[in-house]
Amino acid sequence: MKIFECVSFILVRDGEILIEKRKLTKKGDPGMMAIPGGHCEKSESIEQALLRELDEELGIKPINYHYVCTLFHPSEEFQKIHYFAILQWSGEIQNNEAESLSWCSLDEIELIDIPADRVAACEYRRVFERNSLNDNTP
Repeated sequence: MKIFECVSFILVRDGEILIEKRKLTKKGDPGMMAIPGGHCEKSESIEQALLRELDEELGIKPINYHYVCTLFHPSEEFQKIHYFAILQWSGEIQNNEAESLSWCSLDEIELIDIPADRVAACEYRRVFERNSLNDNTP
């Protein structure tokens, strides 16, 4: 079974995270509410994929980001998703690929349709909120 390496970004702002409604034309998880992300390209590091995908999908550059966890997601393809918390960024968020973008309270993660994304949001909250990562302390 082929495993596809992917990155997803948990953008955090005032106790909320950014989620997307995926376009119905997307091959994987069409129409679902999800944490934004994308595939790693061949010979690209996870960090390079993170930076490229943030620029392509949202038009931003991360200033402060931290690795959260890696989870498997069996979709149209079997994905190994590396999740990162993006706490600060430069640029205005643009919707370059999704049907829509919205902010979701960390208390409302049941709005996220993809189980791996819900687990990653919980993991962010469990580890990083407790440790006050917003003040740059890992």
